[in-house]
Amino acid sequence: MATWALLSPLPPPSPASMSHHSQDNEEDSDAPAFNPFGFVTDNPSSRSSIQLPESPAEDGNVGQMLYRIEDKGKENGSYIKSGKLIWFVRETGSPDSRRGTVIFLHGAPTQSYSYRVVMSQMSDAGFHCFAPDWIGFGFSDKPQPGYGFDYTEKEFHEALDKLLDVLGVKSPFFLVVQGFLVGSYGLTWALKNKSKISKLAILNSPVTVSSPVPGLFQQLRIPLFGEFTCQNAVMAERFIEAGSPYVLKLEKADVYRLPYLASSGPGVWFVFNFFFDYCFKDLTLLETARKINLRDIVSQIADGFASERWDKPILLAWGIADKYLPQSVAEEFKKGNPNAVKLKLIEGAGHMPQEDWPEKVVDALRVFF
Repeated sequence: MATWALLSPLPPPSPASMSHHSQDNEEDSDAPAFNPFGFVTDNPSSRSSIQLPESPAEDGNVGQMLYRIEDKGKENGSYIKSGKLIWFVRETGSPDSRRGTVIFLHGAPTQSYSYRVVMSQMSDAGFHCFAPDWIGFGFSDKPQPGYGFDYTEKEFHEALDKLLDVLGVKSPFFLVVQGFLVGSYGLTWALKNKSKISKLAILNSPVTVSSPVPGLFQQLRIPLFGEFTCQNAVMAERFIEAGSPYVLKLEKADVYRLPYLASSGPGVWFVFNFFFDYCFKDLTLLETARKINLRDIVSQIADGFASERWDKPILLAWGIADKYLPQSVAEEFKKGNPNAVKLKLIEGAGHMPQEDWPEKVVDALRVFF
């Protein structure tokens, strides 16, 4: 453990290990398109998120569900204060690790939990690993927009700079980025901090102007409809499953939905909480989705990593079963800088290869780094 001040240190992770989806999840080849209102679906984990057979409230008690899972998913994590913000940061390995430091950045609407298996195996291979939950996501602070954090690209970049200083991360380091919105901000941060990075690994992310925009992010930008969408407790899990050939097991789905549970509820209480949250509480995903200029950001990424502007090694590790971003996006990106970009296709993995096939991601990263 590094020497910075920790807030509320967490207990060590359970020794129970997790296997990839090809073994513990059922294939879902007939899964419907993303539906943020799918409280009752063919997904057993989604059904469990609403129906609690052992609960006194048979119609689904969100408060009891929150109590049941609130301590899950914090393996290898601690709360780190950086300026006025408190980040949740996972760490594996030690500063003395012989092979260097790796920073893992997640996308929206997920969290650093997606990297838990990859980080564990990378530290076993001799790397020192950090994975923060971006501000507004996962277990990190979620300031009200306009009260200390406005969820703009500049503010995300500045907050990340301060966090890396607090963590004592020395440059250059290895950077791994995946996903939409804040994932894209991770890539634009890399473009502005080239000297701090020795090698860059990109997992499925929008990296070309031809990259499709998932329905969730389009919905979030619609007035009122977006406010309603972001209150759905199973939104993150549904997004992950809609981009993958697999469904999440209940214990994993619990963690992804946890950040959205506190501001959701059934029946009349849901209506009350919805209007309360709209006025006073956590709308961080909504704010992030509305502040970002997707076309401009993706254009920056495509141009910035082109041959004439970027010469450092890039690994593009791509889950070919991604239902959001087709393989053609990866191939187009490689054509823009064939000398720097190494394309590694990961069969059997979808939009989040670190969740679907962490072992294959680790193999690719170990060889590349």
